[in-house]
Amino acid sequence: MPNIVLTRIDNRLIHGQVATQWCGVVGANLLLVANDAVSKDEFRQGLMNMAAPAYAQTRFFSIEKTCAIIDKASPAQKIAIICENPQDVLRLVKGGVPIKKVNIGNMHMAEGKRQVATSVAVNDDDVACFKELQDLGVELEIKRVPDTAAESIDKLFK
Repeated sequence: MPNIVLTRIDNRLIHGQVATQWCGVVGANLLLVANDAVSKDEFRQGLMNMAAPAYAQTRFFSIEKTCAIIDKASPAQKIAIICENPQDVLRLVKGGVPIKKVNIGNMHMAEGKRQVATSVAVNDDDVACFKELQDLGVELEIKRVPDTAAESIDKLFK
């Protein structure tokens, strides 16, 4: 069973908040970006590697590869999975990745989305994914940084 210490949705993936705050609080020593596009984009990977803390390794896997190899992780690996959107998290869960809780951090405003929390904007597809994750037993939490209070997840469904 992989030692997943954090699963976070964050449009920016690995950046300052993830590197300096979340990783330290949860004790992650492996940052796994699970995203099909980023798994093929060496330029973005390079930028994220620069932002990652020196004590943590980084991996950039497609959703399919993450599902296929996550169970081979060493127990010493304290894994923070970072996804760009709820669709990727749902694919991971349906693919057998044992995710119990999802931290919803940053989902930027874009055309067709509505702002529902401090740093979370959703469209109808996002909401449907969150509902399905809940139906699958995954706990949801809206929390931008570790030292702030979680916002009500009811906001997602209004």
